[in-house]
Amino acid sequence: MRNLSFKNKRIKSLLDFFSRLAISAIFISAIHGKINDFERTVDYISSKGISEPLSSVLLVGAIICLILGSGFFIFGENQKIGSVFLLLFLIPTTIIFHVFPFHQRAVLMNLGLIGGLVITALREPI
Repeated sequence: MRNLSFKNKRIKSLLDFFSRLAISAIFISAIHGKINDFERTVDYISSKGISEPLSSVLLVGAIICLILGSGFFIFGENQKIGSVFLLLFLIPTTIIFHVFPFHQRAVLMNLGLIGGLVITALREPI
């Protein structure tokens, strides 16, 4: 019976890792474009009514949140830190870019990601 428990724990741990990797994939895929198209992204943020200097600062913060958040979320001993960094990126991004005007599909997808990140932030690690 102990051996079965050990296998279940290893399987849960492996599934937990792959689940965090899958959730992080969307964030990881966004990093490259934000860095390579920095000026165009700043212009897009500015088009939402945010000043250009502040847009640049926000974009740097977003990139940092994406990198640190994904890394901690996937590999960190404390995935809660990663969840918080990703939430710091995702919640304002959703409000700024998808609420006004309302983009239902994007808002619902981001709400799903927010839910997964909140669950991770509140749970005990496996």
